[in-house]
Amino acid sequence: MSRDEQLKQRWELVVEKLSAQFSDGERLDLDAIIYLIGVQELGQLHKKFKKDHKLDLMHIAICKVLSPYGYYEFDYVDEDGWPHYKVLEQLPHLKAGEQSVLMKEAIVNYFLETQFIE
Repeated sequence: MSRDEQLKQRWELVVEKLSAQFSDGERLDLDAIIYLIGVQELGQLHKKFKKDHKLDLMHIAICKVLSPYGYYEFDYVDEDGWPHYKVLEQLPHLKAGEQSVLMKEAIVNYFLETQFIE
């Protein structure tokens, strides 16, 4: 199986499992999954978030999943419990499709690491 096929299968598994668990079966998109990772990383699972905090949660998730690629490094947790990351390397300029593939790959690796999928 090619790397692309494996990524596609694993991505579908992530989407199916998260959609079943968090959206009554309605298919979650990439942004929704990034948001869920942010909530998970913050650890405040039952809290309601305002719009600006939702963007912050997505930023946390992006930093977390791209850390293994050398773009970000965990720095500290502030007094409110929010993790902060520092930029190690600027993200390359990618086309929209390339960005999507990078994020899907990083998210799949995150869920492999957390043993949510195999």
